[in-house]
Amino acid sequence: MLCNVINGMTDKDKLEHSEKIQKAFLMKDWPEIKSTDSWNIFKVMSEFVDGYDTLARIGPCVSIFGSARTLPDNPYYKVAEDIAGKLSKAGYGVITGGGPGIMEAGNKGAKEAGGKSVGLNINLPFEQYHNNYIDYDKLINFKFFFVRKVMFMKYAQGFIVLPGGFGTLDELFEALTLVQTNKVGRFPIVLVGKDFWGGLVEWIKSAILDKEKNINPEDMFLFKVVDTADEAVEEIFEFYSHFAMRPNF
Repeated sequence: MLCNVINGMTDKDKLEHSEKIQKAFLMKDWPEIKSTDSWNIFKVMSEFVDGYDTLARIGPCVSIFGSARTLPDNPYYKVAEDIAGKLSKAGYGVITGGGPGIMEAGNKGAKEAGGKSVGLNINLPFEQYHNNYIDYDKLINFKFFFVRKVMFMKYAQGFIVLPGGFGTLDELFEALTLVQTNKVGRFPIVLVGKDFWGGLVEWIKSAILDKEKNINPEDMFLFKVVDTADEAVEEIFEFYSHFAMRPNF
């Protein structure tokens, strides 16, 4: 498996990853480790303070997840844009990961509808840069993925998940885990694109539920799969016609 990973890399990538691995195995004495960890604590704290301070003033929001690689001519880009516009007109702010692709579409839809457009950008060595549709006072840049994820989960009143890669799946299953374990309330989780999500949903049912019994039958109702922007926002509107909106934890 490791050989397969290495074979898929360029020579530059191999050198870069080799240096990171060697650095990870360097012997460090305890004072050095303690000093480094102590400074990281303050960096983490500063990101939490910045995120809490900014997002607590915005009000009810919905997080939109999806790939950074989705191009504007992809139908899902337009769906994400439409979803964000409809949510904004209903008074919800829109939170995205702040990057290109589906994230850009979400911020664009919110911005053009006159809504609150929030971007939780992550500093990465490739791919990620913040888009131009985020409100200037609602762009937050993160170094740590886990702090950024807390902001997504704490301040969103619902999650709409469009097609994406590993990062999108990570965000989806984080939301599902928090709901399943009752760490947060049962807020709506909506997957958009039956063709895209159908295989995953079937695998969850057949392998995780039916074969291995690693989840309960009712866990299959923690999310809803839809195809259109109207269906996605209706799930959010229907849920909050019965419940009050507040931070999740």
